[in-house]
Amino acid sequence: MASYPIYQFYSELCDYEPKIWRRFQVPGNITLSQFGYILMTMYEMQASHLFGFAVPSRDNFILYWKTLNPNCENTTLTIFKNKEITRYEFQDDEMDLPCEPITNKMKSAFFSCPGEKMTMEYDYGDGWQIEITLENIIMDKELPGRELPRVLEGAGYGIIEDCGGPGGLEQLAEAFQKKSGPEYEDFCEWLGCKELDLLSFDLNDMNFRLKKIPRIYREIYEYGMQPTQRSINLLERKYLKR
Repeated sequence: MASYPIYQFYSELCDYEPKIWRRFQVPGNITLSQFGYILMTMYEMQASHLFGFAVPSRDNFILYWKTLNPNCENTTLTIFKNKEITRYEFQDDEMDLPCEPITNKMKSAFFSCPGEKMTMEYDYGDGWQIEITLENIIMDKELPGRELPRVLEGAGYGIIEDCGGPGGLEQLAEAFQKKSGPEYEDFCEWLGCKELDLLSFDLNDMNFRLKKIPRIYREIYEYGMQPTQRSINLLERKYLKR
């Protein structure tokens, strides 16, 4: 049973229309890196690039402070007028960027009250960003822990690796809607498919994947392990082709 807090979030892929979004729940005893693997799974990221989080620590603290002191005057908080961002990434001696370790426990280091935000950044070249908002912190001792993480609802497929970011994803969507022309043919050859529905979202399949894929990503990022053939089959959804 889930004896720890359950965090419910709304997340959305930035700079892309129509919106690709997820509403989901995670256990409160995971690390921020594990949180990242969950998001990567939900947005079809393939664990082939670096990722990190940008947290508006000052804004989040102000929101938390106002929640505890709802009758305070805004002037009381003038000391916090400058926005401050804290970055969380895997430690890399080659990257000269001030950051905190991404393996910190999420429940002890981050979210305190509904409305707090953070942004996940994936593939710094293509510039994918997922904006995440905490909606609620709940206790549900009747919910089996094996049910988490889980998606409650969502829309849209997710990203396509190495397509050039949100702008490239829009080009892909347009080409596969037309289903003709040299650009469509090039994309078909590159992706190895003739059909691509970026509006699709299968809730049951995503919840199945959330119980398996984040573990594979953790092995890749934290232990340097290469995925087994069984893991590759899961990533490529070979189980749907039987």
